[in-house]
Amino acid sequence: MIEVRKFETLGAANHGWLDAHHHFSFANYYEPARMGWGAIRVWNDDIIAPQSGFPPHPHKDMEIITYVRKGAITHEDSMGNRGRTEAGDVQVMSAGTGVRHAEYNLEDEETRIFQIWIMPETVGAKPAWGARPFPKGDRSGSFVPLASGLGDTGALPIQTPAKVLGATLKAGSSTDYRFEPGRVGYLVGAEGKFRVNGTEVNARDGVAIRDVETLTIEALEDSELVLVDALK
Repeated sequence: MIEVRKFETLGAANHGWLDAHHHFSFANYYEPARMGWGAIRVWNDDIIAPQSGFPPHPHKDMEIITYVRKGAITHEDSMGNRGRTEAGDVQVMSAGTGVRHAEYNLEDEETRIFQIWIMPETVGAKPAWGARPFPKGDRSGSFVPLASGLGDTGALPIQTPAKVLGATLKAGSSTDYRFEPGRVGYLVGAEGKFRVNGTEVNARDGVAIRDVETLTIEALEDSELVLVDALK
């Protein structure tokens, strides 16, 4: 099954400093049919105004992955970590037993991010944070693990048996991705227009994938893709 969830059907909330769109139920957006997808609980498409951001707030027992699409995000947390993650790069936070963090756009331009929450395999783990650059050229033409709880070399570690992958495709090119049995996928394009197993998809649409062995993606325009592969 492949279900395209058009961007205009997503939950939305504009707070002035934050223009948020929710692929799944979140905060004041409640849609019983979109409570999550397998172990994936949240996928937020956020635009953060310059010199603003999320003040310190707590989380517990959740794997939180931030993919920066434009600008940069500056992270601070109660573990003493601080870091700045730029466009195309990724940060991860395992909330575990509990952590407070803040995410600020300290730039003079808007910052655009995908924030993805995946449920952990076990509760009460030790909190952790990490970030690293992922040059887009290194994922040209195929999916590369950006964050993984399955031991993928070079990926940021998360505490759940899932993968967050990225790919860039030139117009006219294609790539395949194979799912193991018992897993689901959720795909969003940060940029571009493409086909997924023959179905046309625009940037920022969501593609929910279940009971599909092989995903074939054909780029109709230059495209930047983010895919999560998780347990059902």
